Parts: sequence; structure tokens; C-alpha cells
Amino acid sequence: MSMVISQGAASWFKRELELQEGAYVRLFPRYSSGGGLHPGFSLGIATEAPGRPAMEVEQAGIVFYMEEQDLWYMEGYGLSIEYSEAEDDIEYKYEAKI
Repeated sequence: MSMVISQGAASWFKRELELQEGAYVRLFPRYSSGGGLHPGFSLGIATEAPGRPAMEVEQAGIVFYMEEQDLWYMEGYGLSIEYSEAEDDIEYKYEAKI
């Protein structure tokens, strides 16, 4: 399991969520009709301080993390969050880890 946030994606989060340096972004699985890594789930985001972080990465002064109880979603995969300039949005990219 790994998580990489591009500089462009971090800037998008800062702009869209009006975040200041030192803020936290929690990534968590949520029920969804859209496609994600697992059918019926996608990644949600929340701006809250961690309780029991198990995976975290800092980019552009923002700490992105997943809580211990949410790691099942990423089991066997790495996550890369990148910025798409053409869409002015972020993209979640999953890579199977063998």
C-alpha cells in the first residue's frame, strides 16, 4: 500500500477546499453508485484531523491520510492522486501491488 499526491493535486485540494498549510485531508471509502476500486464504493474526502492514521503523506503543507479502519479499501493497491489540467479536477489512479 502506498499513496502519492502530486503537487498539482495538492494545489487543487487547497484551492477547492480553501485549505491552509497544516490542514488535514482524510481519504476514506464510502458507499457510492460510481466506480471506484471496489464495486459500490469510492473514495470520499473530509477535512478533519486524524484519529488513528495508518497511512499518510504530506504535500504542499497538507497532510493526506487514511485511518487504520479504512485500509481494507487499499489492500494490494497503491494510490496516486494527480491533477488533470484539461478537466481542472483530480484523478485517482490505482496500481496493483504484486
